[in-house]
Amino acid sequence: MSLETRSVVPFTASGENKTETIINGITFNLDALNEFKYQLYSNNTISNESECKLAFDTFQPWMMDNGTWVNATSCYVPYYGIGVRGKTSIAFGICFGLTLIFTLINLNKHGRLYLREDKRFRVVGRRWQWYWMLFVAACGMISTLTGVDVDRYYLQQIPIVLQSFFFMLMIPGALAMVWEATRHWASWQERQMVDRDPYGMPQDDKRAKFEFWAPLVFYLFAWIEFFMTIPRPWTALEKQNTAFQIEFVAQPAATNTRGKVGAIMALIAWAVICASLQHSILSYKRRPPVKLLLGITILGIRVGYGIAAAWLWDLSIFRQDVMVGWPFGLGYGSILLLLVVFEIAGMRDENEDKKLMEQRIARGRVADAELNIVQKPSWWDRHMASRYMSDEQRMRDMTREVGGERTAGVEPSPTAAVGGSGARTMEMSDMNIRNRSTSRQPNDPFRDQSPSRLPLPTHSGLGSETASMRSEGTDLTGRTLGPTGTNNNNGQRIRSMLDV
Repeated sequence: MSLETRSVVPFTASGENKTETIINGITFNLDALNEFKYQLYSNNTISNESECKLAFDTFQPWMMDNGTWVNATSCYVPYYGIGVRGKTSIAFGICFGLTLIFTLINLNKHGRLYLREDKRFRVVGRRWQWYWMLFVAACGMISTLTGVDVDRYYLQQIPIVLQSFFFMLMIPGALAMVWEATRHWASWQERQMVDRDPYGMPQDDKRAKFEFWAPLVFYLFAWIEFFMTIPRPWTALEKQNTAFQIEFVAQPAATNTRGKVGAIMALIAWAVICASLQHSILSYKRRPPVKLLLGITILGIRVGYGIAAAWLWDLSIFRQDVMVGWPFGLGYGSILLLLVVFEIAGMRDENEDKKLMEQRIARGRVADAELNIVQKPSWWDRHMASRYMSDEQRMRDMTREVGGERTAGVEPSPTAAVGGSGARTMEMSDMNIRNRSTSRQPNDPFRDQSPSRLPLPTHSGLGSETASMRSEGTDLTGRTLGPTGTNNNNGQRIRSMLDV
């Protein structure tokens, strides 16, 4: 039933009792209906602006005298089948869900570190684009899937509010997504130049100052757009059940001043993105990639549609019976195309750390060629085989190296080959070590000597016979030499002063 034909229908009293009326075969008390200010509408609903009940076909509610309803069904339920708006919402919701998968793949690919993070170029800088893409895709999926019930609800309620809310929430996310892609492209150009020449890009010149203030200016207008379009009276969009509600409630809420100011702020933020790209082209003398040119163009189409919808009610997604091509073609379609462009570019591009390593290798080869340095092949390294060994094998190999045994990829020394495992020798020649036990003095200088070892005094008055007799007894211990020979008397041996 069209909204224009919905009007108030007066209650008709029954023929027998003037205080009763019959609605869809059910008898109601007219006094109770009038007391609670219920009215009957031409779309077969009974409502008092607070509650609404269906009263046609199998919906046969009954109200008691105290205002309590029995067997009643609310008007805000899915009753109709899925229309064109709902089917289109399902298709776009599936597409937004698929982009979430590819965005996570690209985030893992481009957000992974292969080099040590530099304080000047943080890794989160190249991840912000993919974070915003996740946010935008999630908002798009929620908005489209909740829009399925816009066609199904008998009277509009929360589905059209949810679809419109997340539809508008996609705009600041899309702006931030394109901005981060543009800003990071400039940061990547600077990183490559700094890697070649660390002092070639100063951080206190006009270029650096512009790149410092540009993000602040952009996010200023992006947040103003957010605060203008998101905090607004969303419940007014539910009032589209009659022509009067549409003209005096829903349409003024959809085209109010806050929405118009938010659309202008989005246009200014888009202009800041264009200015930042132009500045990067002039500063780094590089041609921007195709994805940025396409992204900024597509985003401009989305911003233009937002400005038009802020003034024209017939183009707004806030309208229940809007022509599907306007919000889905220029609204959802432009942002979905923007996501697809960045997904394809992310799949084709390589990780920046890997690119930087390839550039360093190329510069190293050029420097080696200028210095006539020839790079040795990989098999030249004597430790090449040990790179493919496990930790346990490498530890065993290190312990065998000391003994001279054959190690992985190393030939044994000639001495080890001759001696075998029984005679392990080191690579250096044998060392002649002095035997200190044989060269040490027999007498301990820190002990008193035995009397038998003391040297005998020689007297000039003794004859040769006596001297020979004494010389024969020098090796005897405890014997006294005399003129007649040796005596077997055991003499006392004095070793120290304690024996006296």
